[in-house]
Amino acid sequence: MQAQPEPRAVFDRELEGNTAEKLRALSILSEVTASLADEDDVEELLGRFLGTMVRLAEASAGAVRVLTSDGLHLRLVGSLGLPSDLVERERLVPVDCGQCGSAVLDNHSCYEIDLHPCAVRTGHDYFDNGCQAMLIVPLQNGGKLLGTFSLFLPKRFELPEDVALLFRSIAEHLGMALENARLKRENLRITLMGERQMMAAEVHDSLAQTCAYMKMRMSLLQDALRDRDNELAGKYAGDVGQALDEAYLHLRELLTQFRSGMDPLGLLHALDGIVRTFQERSGVKLEYENHITDLRLSVDQEAQVFYILQEAFANVVRHSGASQASLVLEGAGDHYVATVEDNGTGDQGLFAIAKRGDCGEEHTATRHHFGLTIMRERAQKIGGHIEITSLPEGGTRVRLTIPVLAGKLR
Repeated sequence: MQAQPEPRAVFDRELEGNTAEKLRALSILSEVTASLADEDDVEELLGRFLGTMVRLAEASAGAVRVLTSDGLHLRLVGSLGLPSDLVERERLVPVDCGQCGSAVLDNHSCYEIDLHPCAVRTGHDYFDNGCQAMLIVPLQNGGKLLGTFSLFLPKRFELPEDVALLFRSIAEHLGMALENARLKRENLRITLMGERQMMAAEVHDSLAQTCAYMKMRMSLLQDALRDRDNELAGKYAGDVGQALDEAYLHLRELLTQFRSGMDPLGLLHALDGIVRTFQERSGVKLEYENHITDLRLSVDQEAQVFYILQEAFANVVRHSGASQASLVLEGAGDHYVATVEDNGTGDQGLFAIAKRGDCGEEHTATRHHFGLTIMRERAQKIGGHIEITSLPEGGTRVRLTIPVLAGKLR
């Protein structure tokens, strides 16, 4: 008679098996979490974890789908082990289709044995012969359905509770990744729309108005030529030529601004680059002082600050008539302050500051200039604000104040 194993040995083997299963589950969840931090292409991530889901369920095939933007269909983003002709038929399915639709509507995992309706719907015998059951695992975030995993099983069996729990955890993590990807796309779309509006405003402010002026002058020039008034014709021709020169200059400035993207190494590195080439490009001497040792700004904050300061430097060159300028970066409590000053007269355009105005008084003419409006909109977007003031000794000060991303300055 064969000896029976001691109860203690049986318990130890069961404990060892349970521990191994828990470690495997923790390893999988750790892999999912690590992938979420580094993955930019979420659909590729879903396809990669489809293999993991298939192995855990001991399935012969699987598919992963995401909800379309209209909320009416599920789009196939990855498949494993399915016949190629079936994959082509399943590229896009209604969100309420069959058992998958039931799982979607209930927002709960569904285990289905009778797959004949799937065979009838697709006209493919795979669901009658290739698999005996199907497991549907919804991907969700905050109770909102975002996609599904469909796992096709070669035989019918009861899914262990620990595997079902692991599936739910994986689905919640991947659902969060899908939602974050959606929010990222929306934010990018909003940012692009905002940038295009600002670009359109810049073109309107610098080119469209100049072209409108030239059009009026051309009409007067034609009248003068028709009346054989050579003196007026010469004056209007000179006005058109001067306006054309200004339009060309503004166009080059706009091209330079829009081509000068944010340096991938960060704001401070980008400002170092501007300072190094500023005097050579503009003829204006620029002094730079940075009193910030640890810059704590988000990527968007750094980009907006860069474009604001770039516009401030452009206006020093374009309007101030200055020979010297300065940039100072410093910390003030829970804010950063960037200050641009020049020694110009500022009586040519954007910075038409009253020559003898009190220190701290902002000239009303600057409030209506679109360049300044754009600067203020950028500052408001990141929770900051801009002050434009005239200096008692002459010149202009542009002060940008922005909040620190987290914590306080010391």
